[in-house]
Amino acid sequence: MFPSMLTLSLVLFVFSTNLAMAVKKKTRPPQTLSRGWGNDITWAQTYEEGLYNAKKSNKPLMVIHHLEECQYCQGLKKAFSDSNEAQELAIEKLIMLNIMHETTDKNLAPDGQYVPRILFVDPSLTVRADITGRYSNRLYTYEPNDLPLLIDNMKKALHLLQTEL
Repeated sequence: MFPSMLTLSLVLFVFSTNLAMAVKKKTRPPQTLSRGWGNDITWAQTYEEGLYNAKKSNKPLMVIHHLEECQYCQGLKKAFSDSNEAQELAIEKLIMLNIMHETTDKNLAPDGQYVPRILFVDPSLTVRADITGRYSNRLYTYEPNDLPLLIDNMKKALHLLQTEL
């Protein structure tokens, strides 16, 4: 009788431990470099890596400054990740970087440090201050309903690459 109770106790312990681990795993998926902006996009890990890849591949670098707790960033992230056109451009035509901290390159904050802020850097490593959003007080910010403008600006970065460089 004692061995069967011991076996039953052991089985119950293992089952409850596995159940607890399964519940823990489902609460939060592992964090990736995409941070929700697009899991199929190849993301640069650092600004320096993004610059190197832009120069090497002759593609523009798109730098997204954002914060997890920013509701405006979350809205833009959802719109961007849900857009097939934006995702396709990001996957095939651009070098992508999303960062939640400021870089040492002050050219990436030409009108201040705010989020969301999106800038483009061409393969000659020039920050394209001429590719802006629609707001005069925060030139490089976009809202979710500005996604068509952001997509146009992604295309503009590609067009300028072909006509100027």
